[in-house]
Amino acid sequence: MLVLSRKEGERLKLGDSIVITVVKVAGDKVRLGIEAPPNVLVLRDELELHEEVAEAIAPAA
Repeated sequence: MLVLSRKEGERLKLGDSIVITVVKVAGDKVRLGIEAPPNVLVLRDELELHEEVAEAIAPAA
């Protein structure tokens, strides 16, 4: 795992098409903005565990 320190307004680039921006830092909370192409699924980790969510976003088989 790579661990980085970033300040508000600073960005990280993942590959050629994903940008993560630190929008706000307040106390123990951090707000992130994520720019990604439409074909890239961006999902909070806790939502990935819910089967209903996985079914709702999965392409029709």
